[in-house]
Amino acid sequence: MSTPRHSPPRGLIFDIQRFSLHDGPGIRTTVFLKGCPLRCLWCHNPESQDPRGELSFQPEKCVGCGFCTRVCPHGCHRTDEAGRRVLDRAACVRCGRCAVECYAGALAFIGRACTVEQVLDDVLRDRAFYETSGGGMTLSGGEPLMQFAFTRGLLAAARAAGIHTCIETCGFAPAAHVEAIVPLTDLVYYDYKESDPARHESFTGAPLAPILDNLALLDRLGARLVLRCPLVPGLNARDDHLRAIAAIANRHRRIEAIHLLPYHPLGRGKAERLGRTDPLPETEPPDEKTVQGWIDIVAAWTQTPARRM
Repeated sequence: MSTPRHSPPRGLIFDIQRFSLHDGPGIRTTVFLKGCPLRCLWCHNPESQDPRGELSFQPEKCVGCGFCTRVCPHGCHRTDEAGRRVLDRAACVRCGRCAVECYAGALAFIGRACTVEQVLDDVLRDRAFYETSGGGMTLSGGEPLMQFAFTRGLLAAARAAGIHTCIETCGFAPAAHVEAIVPLTDLVYYDYKESDPARHESFTGAPLAPILDNLALLDRLGARLVLRCPLVPGLNARDDHLRAIAAIANRHRRIEAIHLLPYHPLGRGKAERLGRTDPLPETEPPDEKTVQGWIDIVAAWTQTPARRM
């Protein structure tokens, strides 16, 4: 009797960014995976949230050629009474045919199915830069652990190829998945978004407790950790939360650094192109003096290095 063959894992990504300088040490290739269990109000990559492929539409680029209307099998594209092109997202089955035909670039399909080997081929193109700079591959998203089999396969393949590996995670994942990636990961960028449990659930849509549990697990297992803390005026940029950031760094000996990420509105336009509204339309980025004040508060309560990213 023949042994059943298992297909290699495939994943859905939405970008591969080469020559990245802020997603780990050295020059890196960052692979962005689709899907996230959180819905952070300040998300700067809203195109990463949905685990499925989806359409991005920029009506100001539409030239009215009508190709999308002709190829769409479900009538998702129409023109309203004012002559504007309208996308019926409720009827869309995410086939992406319209985006292929849109030569003007008004439509784009976000999400590309790949094998581990296909992604690794892209990553290995810059091996020489990794070797000279101490760089490597970073998995980001979205949340890479939502595509656990694919993420584990990518990390294992990169490790086998001698490539430094880093993963950026929100920590909201099964503990078994978190534990499984430790032997394959040289560095973990771990998000700490809010210290108050009720506020955390309000701001992100997910409970805080499992995230803290997984951070403690990584610390016990000896993972190298960098704490990443988005700070949003009017939400979590509070003195008590800044002190809590320092406290959590003090409690976990494997946290090597704290990265403070001031709010920026780069996700606003992306959300609009996806047919969503920005939940923080009035929020503006903080000025340099404010950010330095945040750094000073954290630094006053911990010896773990803290800096703006």
